[in-house]
Amino acid sequence: MDTTVCTVKRSLDVPGVGAVEVSFDERGEGQTFLLLHGGAGPQSMAGFSALLADREQARVLTPVHPGFNGTRRPQTLTTPAGLAAVYAALLEDLEADDVTVIGGSIGGWIAAELALLASPRVSGVVLVGAVGIEVNGYPVTDVSSLTLPEVMALSYHNPGPFIPDLAAFTDQQKAGMAANRAALALYSPTNTDPTLLGRLPRIEIPTLVISGEADRIALPEYGRAYADAIHFARYVLLPGTGHMPMIETPELLLATIQNPNND
Repeated sequence: MDTTVCTVKRSLDVPGVGAVEVSFDERGEGQTFLLLHGGAGPQSMAGFSALLADREQARVLTPVHPGFNGTRRPQTLTTPAGLAAVYAALLEDLEADDVTVIGGSIGGWIAAELALLASPRVSGVVLVGAVGIEVNGYPVTDVSSLTLPEVMALSYHNPGPFIPDLAAFTDQQKAGMAANRAALALYSPTNTDPTLLGRLPRIEIPTLVISGEADRIALPEYGRAYADAIHFARYVLLPGTGHMPMIETPELLLATIQNPNND
């Protein structure tokens, strides 16, 4: 199967937001999957996108949230709910059906908001280390003041192989990282929406909630609270995995999505 990646741009008119330009990578053919990245940026989903397109013989869309990687963001777009509206509009524009949405971290929050929009084009969601809700005793770790190595230490079961050599980064890569941090702070200044937990029971499509047992950004207890709030949700805890299984344990993540009952 040809899983060559192509980059596509679409101009959308999004209710409540206005004109938005969305850039996304597209791979493969078949059932459509929409992958929504977290604060680490779109590159954090690139490898898993290729794996999913190849193994599932699927069409995989991996957008860049406006504002990340230095992309343009309209001033009216400031929340995960707004981003969910953008992606609902994108799926309408593409006339995509039976879409499974997979989101990591803040991307999981966006995926939950997209499920709450009840788009007929979305048939299921997978929330991986999702943030967004408030859970007493289990706050989401605030990474805004942490260094990259400190964030990495909290994000991985074994961070060693994934710590980048910052000295080797180009000016463009450094600018992209700075833009990602700024965009994350804008969309999610506190990592939570106090109304989200109470709205989750309105989700009416199959939902898989996944936590890494070594996730120290959103603890497993936090993920279980996410699942408990959604009537159609199943919860899976991944061993030997932190906050970003799409990078640390992509094969395990894919196997879990393919067969969530085998846990």
